[in-house]
Amino acid sequence: MSAPQSSYTIQQKLIAALRDPSRYPTTPSSVQLIETHISWVLLVGSFAYKIKKALDLGFLDYSTLELRRFCCDEEIRLNRRTAPDIYLDTIPVGGSPDNPELGTQPAIEYAVRMRRFAPENLMDGLLVRGRVTLLHIDNLAAVIARFHAGLPTADAGSGFGTAASIGAAARQNFEQLREYLTEAPDRAVIAELDAATDAEFAACKERFEQRRTLGFVRECHGDLHLGNIVLDGDIPFLFDCIEFNPSLRWIDVMDEISFTVMDLLHRGHPEYAWRLLNACLEASGDYAGAGVLHFYLAYRSTVRAKVCAIRAGQSGISRRARSDELAMCRSYLALGRQFLDRHRPVLIITHGLPGSGKTTFSQFALQQMGAIRIRSDVERKRFFGLNALESSGPRAGGIYGPEATLKTYAHLRELANELLDAGFPVIVDAAFLKQEEREMFRRLAQNLSVPFAIATLQAQDRTLRERIQQRRNDASEADVTVLEKLGTAQEPLSGLEFAYAASFTTEELPGSTANTEAWGRLQDLLTSRASG
Repeated sequence: MSAPQSSYTIQQKLIAALRDPSRYPTTPSSVQLIETHISWVLLVGSFAYKIKKALDLGFLDYSTLELRRFCCDEEIRLNRRTAPDIYLDTIPVGGSPDNPELGTQPAIEYAVRMRRFAPENLMDGLLVRGRVTLLHIDNLAAVIARFHAGLPTADAGSGFGTAASIGAAARQNFEQLREYLTEAPDRAVIAELDAATDAEFAACKERFEQRRTLGFVRECHGDLHLGNIVLDGDIPFLFDCIEFNPSLRWIDVMDEISFTVMDLLHRGHPEYAWRLLNACLEASGDYAGAGVLHFYLAYRSTVRAKVCAIRAGQSGISRRARSDELAMCRSYLALGRQFLDRHRPVLIITHGLPGSGKTTFSQFALQQMGAIRIRSDVERKRFFGLNALESSGPRAGGIYGPEATLKTYAHLRELANELLDAGFPVIVDAAFLKQEEREMFRRLAQNLSVPFAIATLQAQDRTLRERIQQRRNDASEADVTVLEKLGTAQEPLSGLEFAYAASFTTEELPGSTANTEAWGRLQDLLTSRASG
C-alpha cells in the first residue's frame, strides 16, 4: 500500500537539503525537524513548513505530487476555521531535491506554511507539566461546543457517517494493526478488541443512522487529541485537522469529543476527561450521544494504537523510539478494551435548597466517579427554549410554575433513563424538594435494577443567603425570596428515603474530611444493592 520507494527516497533527500538554513530567505540560525508518521515539519525562525510524505496508507493517499498539493490547500482551508492566525498558505518548492528553492515553479514538492507558536503551549505537554487548569478544560469545552454548533451537516446522499462507513473504518483499523503487530500476544489482544468492537457496533448500528438523520454528522476537526490543541493565554485553539480523508472528518460530533476525552483518560486525568465531556454535553444538550460513546472511545483508542504501530514500522526510527511506540500502541489497545467492558450504572439525585451547593457537589462527584450529570437549571431553560445563562424575565412564572416543574422533572427522568440505558453513572442535579419527585427517580432505578442514592446537601441559612446573593453567570435564577418560599414548602425525607440518603455538609468542600463519612455512606449505597 506504499507509494514507490523512489518517491519517498527523493523526499528524504529534499528534507535533508531543506535543513540547511541558507535555503530560506530569512537565513535563520538553525532549522529544526519534527517527523510524524505522515509528514515532516521544518521549524524555521517564526515559520513552520510542513511537507507530506509520499505514502498511501489506505486511509490516506499522498502518493502523488498533485494529491499532496490538493491536501496542502485543504489543510489551509479547513484549519483556518479554528486557527486562522496559524495557517498562512501553500507554497511550491522548486529546483531539485539536492538544491531546492522555496516559492519557485515548476514545483517538485509543496509545503504548508504556518506561523510558529511556542511548543511549550501545546496542551499535551502542559498536561505532563501539571500546567493544565480547570479553566483550560472549561474553555476547551466551550471552544469545541461553539465549533460544532456552527458546522454544516452531512448531506443525506453523501455517505458520510453511515453505519456502513463507521463499520468499515473500524475494520480497517484492525486489518492494519495485524499488518504491523505479528507477535502472538498482540494478535490475541487485537482479536479480543476486534470482537468486542464488532459487538458494540452491532448494538449501536441503529443509533448511528438515527444520529446521521438528526444532523449530528458534521464537518468536524477529525483528529482532536491534546497534541493538536494549543493555548494562547487561557484560550485553546484547535489545529492540524484531518484534511486527507473527508470520511474521517465528516463524523459524528460525539466521535470528535470522544477523542479528546479518551486522550485525557489515557494520560491519567479522568477528572479532566469527565469534566470536559460533561461541559460539552451541557452546552449541546446531546445526551443521546452517550449511547454511542463507548464505541467511539474504543474506536479512538484503536486509531491511536494504529498510528503508533505505523510509526514503529517506518524506516529511520531508532530502536528506542520503536520500542516506545509499540509500548504506547499496546497501552491504547488495553484502554480500548476497557471502554467496552460495561460497568453497572448507578443513579444519584441531589437534594437541597437553592444555595446548598448541589452543583458544586455534583461537579466534584462526576469528576471522581466518571459520571454524567444533568442539571435541572440548565435543562429547564433548554426545555423552554432558553439558553442556560439567559434570563427568563417575564416568562419566569411560566417556566417555574407547578406545571412547568412537573414537565421539567419528567424530562430529567427521560434523560436519566437514556443515560443509564447507555451504561453510565448518572447524577441528577436538582432540588428534589418534593417526595413525589424523589420517588419518580427511585422507581426509575428500581425498574432498571440499578443502585440509587440521594445526596442531601446541608448548609446554614446564612450561608444559603450569602451564596445566592453572590451568584454570577449561573443558570439558576433563584433569589432569596425563592429560597424562603421553597424553605417553607419543602417536604423532608421520609424514613424510607433516609435508607437511600447520604448527608453532606457544604459548609466544607465536597472532598474535605468533614464529608469522609458521607462519601463512605454513598459508596456503600451504590455498591451494595439496587433500589428495591
